[in-house]
Parts: sequence; structure tokens; C-alpha cells
Amino acid sequence: MTDPTASAASTLALIAGDMREVDAVIAQRLDSGVPLVGQVARYIISAGGKRLRPALLLLVSGALGYQGPQRFNLAAVVEFIHTATLLHDDVVDDSTLRRGRATANEMFGNPASVLVGDFLYSRAFQMMLDARDMRVMEILAEATNVIAEGEVLQLMNMHDASLDEEGYLRVIRSKTAKLFEASTRLAAVLAGSSPAIEQACADYGQALGTAFQVIDDVLDYDGDAAEMGKNLGDDLREGKSTLPLIAAMERAAPAQRNLIRGAIEQGSVDGLDTIVDIVRQTGALQVARRAAAAEAQRAIDCLALLPRNAYSEGLLQLASSLLDRRH
Repeated sequence: MTDPTASAASTLALIAGDMREVDAVIAQRLDSGVPLVGQVARYIISAGGKRLRPALLLLVSGALGYQGPQRFNLAAVVEFIHTATLLHDDVVDDSTLRRGRATANEMFGNPASVLVGDFLYSRAFQMMLDARDMRVMEILAEATNVIAEGEVLQLMNMHDASLDEEGYLRVIRSKTAKLFEASTRLAAVLAGSSPAIEQACADYGQALGTAFQVIDDVLDYDGDAAEMGKNLGDDLREGKSTLPLIAAMERAAPAQRNLIRGAIEQGSVDGLDTIVDIVRQTGALQVARRAAAAEAQRAIDCLALLPRNAYSEGLLQLASSLLDRRH
């Protein structure tokens, strides 16, 4: 049996040289005459993370045979947009821990985090002009707008225990999966692909991003805080009704359902251990993992139109490895 972690690592090794080029672009474009801008931006970017969005753009570029320098520029653009959303997210959610260390808002304060997030958005839009391609700008402008709508939608759904699976998926497809989708679509556009291949690449990104977020939400109730680099129970503390909780409420006894409902509505983690037990006992984690598996399989199916090579095989391995993700 293939080790999923090793498979993902070997996939990312395919683009290790390209990622170094992206890092060079990031370092260059973070340069600002205002020291705090660079300090905050470098703090969050240097925290690491999986860099999945730029990696996807590079892998799809490789799969489609595009080797032009714009892949480095646009990979840095999607990383800047993602980083800006993280800065704003952590302020909105009042988060204190990300990737195993203090969040930027915890270190530098909310005003600096919000304003540096704004800088990263505006710098990303400056950079996308380098492509001199209206289609590229259209994709990124639309993605940024949809992400912002997703953020507002999530805010509206806070402490709403009546949210169903359809409403939950609408949020994550806007808030998380949209930038995955834009990353893979951009690579197809750079490669001059046919509309059918462009759509297949976009669908792959959307499906992968959806699976990624569902698993992330599962790990809030089935993960290890040290491995995750975040506080377990954060979603509940923020009043987020995620798929594990939605599935648990559908399957729990009335008293258990009321306990979960009250915790979501109040944003309380006082009964977290009991709620985690309910989520596990009702089979809600398996329900959520099956939903993620369906999205991962949808991503795999989208690859049928792409040329068969090491890069498309890597994209397949990434989708497969999500199903065994533990942090």
C-alpha cells in the first residue's frame, strides 16, 4: 500500500525547483517602503503551510506542457490572495494559533493584520497585470469577489445551528474551493488549452478544494492539536456549523442534538469533550469523510482529459492522499 504522505511529497518534489522560483517572486514583491508591511507579510508567509494553491498551478502547468515564466508570477499571486484571506480570517475569527504558532493578529494586532491583508490584495492585483491577459484578470477578479462573498456568507451563518449540508457546501465552495479552482483554471489558460480542458482543470481544483476543507473540518473533531497547529474545537468556539456537527445532529438523540445546538448558538466549548464523543459515536466523521471521498473522486475523474505524464499522475496522487490526511 502506498504511503499517502510519501506520495504527496514525491508529487511536490516534481515542482520543487519551480516553487523556489515562486518563493523568489514572493520575496521580491513583498518589498515595501513601509517596514511593518514586510514584517507582517513575511511572518505569516514564513509560517509554511502546504502552499497547495501555487503548487496546483505549477502541477497543472506541467501536465499541460506550459513552461513560461508567468506560472511563477501567477503562483505568487494566488499565494498572496490566500495569505490576505488568512490575515483577515484570523481577525474575524479572533484566532490565536495558526500552523503551530501565534497568528499575525496575536503578534502585531488586528489593525496591522487587516491593513497588511489589504496590501497583499492590492499587490496581487498589480502583479496580475504583468500577464497582460484579460482572461487572467477576469478569473482572479471573480475569484477574489466570490471569496469575499463566502466570507460574508460564513459570517451570516455563525451561530446558526439550522445550517444544512447544502448551505455548508455553498460556503466552502466560495470561501476555500474557489481559489483552488482559479489556480488550476489559470494554468489551463496560460497553456492555451481548449475550453473543455480548461473546465476540467477548474472542476478538478474546485473538487479538490472542497475535499480539502471537509477533511479540515473533520480534523477539528478527530485531529491532534500539535499536528494540526491549531486549537481543536476552534470551529465550535466560533459558532461554525460544519459537516461533522450537521451530520451528528441529524443522527443524535434529541438531548444530544440540543447540546450541540446550544454550543453552536452560544459559541461554547464547555461541553467539547461530550460533543466530540457524540460526533464520533453517531458516525458523523465517517459521513463527512465519505463526502470528502466523493469530492476527491470527482477531482480524479476530471483528470481523464489531461495528458498522461508525471505531473497529471501527481495531481491524481494529491487527490488520493487527501483521504488519508491526518493534519
